[in-house]
Amino acid sequence: MSASHSPVQRSFIDRLRQVVLFEVGGLLLITPPYIWLSGQPSGDSYMLMAILAVIAAIWNGSFNTAFDWLEGRLTGRTADRRPWRLRAVHAIGFEGGLFMLTLPVVMLWTGMDWLTALIADISIALAYVVYAFGFNLAYDRAFPIVTGAGR
Repeated sequence: MSASHSPVQRSFIDRLRQVVLFEVGGLLLITPPYIWLSGQPSGDSYMLMAILAVIAAIWNGSFNTAFDWLEGRLTGRTADRRPWRLRAVHAIGFEGGLFMLTLPVVMLWTGMDWLTALIADISIALAYVVYAFGFNLAYDRAFPIVTGAGR
């Protein structure tokens, strides 16, 4: 397959399902440890994580669509065939960009000083990097991209 060939990408509905499942799973897995480790009130923590999830959902759809498009243009490969190293680059790139969007929110919402908010946000980001890697691998296996006449 030539690198100039643009492979079929995920549909809008498929991408929406991916984002919703990712964010709901992340809230369920990461909020309880955040509450326990941060010492923040649980109600405030759930609201913060919900706000961060909305930011992340918007970033998720935007980043993943752009990354998949660029990868497809450069390699002719669909996202569900992404090699392990590129999956790691994808997860780190996603979380790095999200980190830049969320740090100010963590600071404002919690009243934490800059360093404490930085540590909290880095901890959340690290947890999500691991989660994103596993989630996206599982999602690609569970929902492969349909190509050809079946699309």
